[in-house]
Amino acid sequence: MVLLLPICVLLISLFHGATADAAAGPLLNVTESMFSMPTPHPDPEAVVQHLQRSVDESTRRSVLAGSSATAAYSSCLTGNPIDDCWRCDPNWQNNRQRLADCGIGFGRDALGGKGGQIYVVNDSSDDNPVNAKPGTLRFAVIQEEPLWIVFSANMMIRLKAELIVNSFKTIDGRGANVHITGAGCITLQYVSNIIIHNVHIHDCLPSGEANVRSTPTHVGWRGKSDGDGISIYGSRKIWVDHCSLYRCTDGLVDAIMGSTGITVSNNYFAHHDEVMLLGHSDDYSPDTGMQVTIAFNRFGEALVQRMPRCRLGYVHIVNNDFTEWEMYAIGGSGNPTINSQGNRYTAPGNPNAKEVTKRVDTDEKDWGGWNWRTEGDIMVNGAFFVPSGEGLGVKYAKASSVEPKSAGMVDQLTMNAGVLGGPREGGTGSSSSGSGGSVDDRGGTAAAYGGYFGMVFGGGRVSGAAALQPPVLLASSMSIVGLVVYSVLSSSYWNH
Repeated sequence: MVLLLPICVLLISLFHGATADAAAGPLLNVTESMFSMPTPHPDPEAVVQHLQRSVDESTRRSVLAGSSATAAYSSCLTGNPIDDCWRCDPNWQNNRQRLADCGIGFGRDALGGKGGQIYVVNDSSDDNPVNAKPGTLRFAVIQEEPLWIVFSANMMIRLKAELIVNSFKTIDGRGANVHITGAGCITLQYVSNIIIHNVHIHDCLPSGEANVRSTPTHVGWRGKSDGDGISIYGSRKIWVDHCSLYRCTDGLVDAIMGSTGITVSNNYFAHHDEVMLLGHSDDYSPDTGMQVTIAFNRFGEALVQRMPRCRLGYVHIVNNDFTEWEMYAIGGSGNPTINSQGNRYTAPGNPNAKEVTKRVDTDEKDWGGWNWRTEGDIMVNGAFFVPSGEGLGVKYAKASSVEPKSAGMVDQLTMNAGVLGGPREGGTGSSSSGSGGSVDDRGGTAAAYGGYFGMVFGGGRVSGAAALQPPVLLASSMSIVGLVVYSVLSSSYWNH
């Protein structure tokens, strides 16, 4: 405690310095001010091999279960290691935080709100971005303490401004048909340990030139946003899983400014031009540490380009299904490492758009040494991938002991991509979602909380759901010293 006191004094001064600069955006997480340069994993190939082993193990379990007499258990196993980790539990709704143990790839350490309280959103309104009402999604995501956020009913949340999410939060849409749309959509800025799971994110518009609250104690002026579905800025340990993303103004998922430790998995992307941008600019050196896993996603109808478009860093693109892009699937500039394994690339009919890859505004003499490899990918309808650098060889030596899962498994691994239990796009009512409950656009209690998950998993109403209410949050009354001590004790998460 003797050593802790001067640290607390230092952090309090940093806290007050950050609050004074409202024009810079939301308050920096106190621990982030100490760790402003995210550290990448020292051995990205080890992360790649770990993912491949996870798929192999899940596939073996599904095959063995299929030959056993336990039909109910075998039917829920798909070989997808994320889904198989939690979906076979008939009481998953009573152990929601198990999901945090199911991550893979570079974002697998994202804790989200694990260990925190369950917070039930029962009000879909977003009338005041400065003074959010208890029970709303905005009120939940700005709190300082870890929270596992769930929804009491099907709802359409029409944002009035960027939804600025604080560290250690899970947005868990399982059991309800949740749509997030409107101004700004989801912003992750200088935060860590975020899980966004099973929500529709669509029709996001630019916003800004207004004050927005980012913590219980800080309101900042926001400049104009791009209109991304999910904007990741200077953040780490982020996991986006089983979401459906479509029709936003700019990117569906953009990660820039030194962000790293990201997994984008089991999502469904459609009806969009520039799908995913990874990197701020070709010469922004902190992005050399960016590490992203893109796994088990379906890149569906009416997509044009950037699936993703990478600038720097290491991107593992594994076991995804790409269908008929209009320009290209994977682009890059600034010398990123692209590791494409076990994907299915189905080219469009346009004879001038058959190439999977595009080096953006770069001469071949410059990109010839970039490490882009294709391994175990299936090329359909004339698709072709142009490797370079070390990718011109058969494989990297370190990866030779573990084979990527064949692209022949793509249908099985991506069969549930997007929001579970309902249509991948559109529809909040019971007729379109398959839910037993009706939409209550202002929140409230659904007749079948647990909704279409009762259909998907054969269960019924979530046990004890009626008793779940927005908890009394300690963060709003926490003293500054208490907040700083909490941040110091939590800082170990930043050292992994």
